[in-house]
Parts: sequence; C-alpha cells; structure tokens
Amino acid sequence: MFGGSSPAALAQRFTIIANNWVADGPAERAERARRRLMAEIGARAPATLNEIAKAVGRGAPAVSRSVDLLVRAGLVERTQDPDNRRRLALRLTQAGRDELADQPRSSSGLALRLERLAHSELRAIERAIEILER
Repeated sequence: MFGGSSPAALAQRFTIIANNWVADGPAERAERARRRLMAEIGARAPATLNEIAKAVGRGAPAVSRSVDLLVRAGLVERTQDPDNRRRLALRLTQAGRDELADQPRSSSGLALRLERLAHSELRAIERAIEILER
C-alpha cells in the first residue's frame, strides 16, 4: 500500500476526482451519444436504421429522430438501398467524417484546467496515465 491507502480507497478517490475534473452534464452526454451514433453509422455504412439502433442499444424511433437531426445538419445521408427499395441506407457525409475525426469538444475544459498546472505536475499526471493504461 502506498501512503497507507488500499487499492479500493485509491479507486474511490480517483473516481471522485475524475468526476470533478471532467464535467458530465447533459450537453456532454448528448455529444457522446451523437458521436457514438455517427461512429456506428460510419463503421457499418451502408447501414440500416435497425442495425444502428441495435448497435447503440436504443429503439428505432429514437434513433430515427437522431438521424433526422444528423441529416439536417449535413452529417449523414440517407439513400435508398439498391437491393431493397423499402430500406434506407445511412452513410456519413464528408462533413460527418470530418467531425467524427475531430477531437470531442467536451475535453477542452479539461485541457484548459491542465494548462494551469506546473510542468512537474503535468509530468506526474502523465506518468499516472501511463501506469493506468497498462
């Protein structure tokens, strides 16, 4: 045990700190859901609505509404499946692929907080992350 803390106590402290450092409000959750939806469409293109709904664990009506928003934003295109005219195929547009390739906006607050730390503190955090990634 390091500093008298058990692994369970360290895990609890780490969870509290992580939750305080990384805001997880409605906007962040919505952004993550949007990015996951786009990632699933990109990975399965040409994808059907039911395939995407199953992949993200949501109902088809909710996914359909979300896809409508992505189509209106120019991030996803819906085309008729050439093999089955009753089915629509979903694909990311170039704008959708570009947005998905960009870093999520929600991490910018964390980056700003980290910029305020001293170099030695950043190095200590970097080393901790390297350990946790193993």
